[in-house]
Amino acid sequence: MTDITKEALSPPRSFLSQDAIQLFYRLLAVFLICAVLAVLNDSFLSLGNILNVLRQASLTFFIASGLTLVVLTAGLDLSVGANVALSACVAGTVIHTTGSPVLGILTGLACGGIVGLLNGVMVTALRIPSFIATYGMLWVLNGLTYWYMGGETLHGFPVGFRQIGSGYLFGLPIPVYLLLVFLGIGTMFAQRTIWGQEIYAIGANPVAARLSGIPVTRRLLLVYAVSGTMAGLASIIFLSRLNSAEADIGESLTLPAIAAVLIGGTSLFGGVGTVFGTFIGALILTLVLNGMNLLSVSANWQPLVTGIIVILAVWLDMKTRRRT
Repeated sequence: MTDITKEALSPPRSFLSQDAIQLFYRLLAVFLICAVLAVLNDSFLSLGNILNVLRQASLTFFIASGLTLVVLTAGLDLSVGANVALSACVAGTVIHTTGSPVLGILTGLACGGIVGLLNGVMVTALRIPSFIATYGMLWVLNGLTYWYMGGETLHGFPVGFRQIGSGYLFGLPIPVYLLLVFLGIGTMFAQRTIWGQEIYAIGANPVAARLSGIPVTRRLLLVYAVSGTMAGLASIIFLSRLNSAEADIGESLTLPAIAAVLIGGTSLFGGVGTVFGTFIGALILTLVLNGMNLLSVSANWQPLVTGIIVILAVWLDMKTRRRT
């Protein structure tokens, strides 16, 4: 292996030092937020509220986990929310038409994956910056979804299908089990596989990665397709949870997913971050939103507070990384 290859594949080693320190700070933040909210509101530590926080965090995580891989390559996917909406509406139509939840789930996953792959094609083949390509795709998907639904709402899905997003198993919401499964898969893929190391290498230095023989184009297509497929999975969870699908279902999902990735420590410049960090980011964001609801903070102020937290998280992350 050449020196360039060794350098390009080196970022995962930082998980044992720099990223471990960042993870400690984020876990400390989770503890402090929980302690403050427990003091301010007696209902925060109730079992029902804790399970609700975990369920909401899992929904954000499904979208943000795929997005993490994109950001690790120094890219961005602004179309994930619109992708969720289109995939949910298409999957809901298939379930209503065929009566088969399995076919609907497969259709939703395929729809999300195809949208993600198209994003990857625009970024790699057409060389459009990911921010512009996915922002354009956001508007295309919104237009398609509103045209497809024609102002109608789908509702009334089979009871078995609704258990995916609303059911419990041994006292825990089923989405939490799915979160644990995909958290394990995502962490193993990013940290323990050659493909995952190549994704870090592309984000750290795409020129060195290409010179070292890494198939950059194919890896970028892969990460955008994975991001789209995870959006498709989130669409199934939302469809099952809400028991309905309408064109505007994904309008409020993109920014929280991006916020979870950034709060979790993944760098917008690529090459730094972990899927587990994104889970912690989704948990912190959900705890803050949950706390504001419990404390009856006006909905008009919540986006302001969330934005300040994201800015502070990114600033502190950059500052501590410079020190380490």
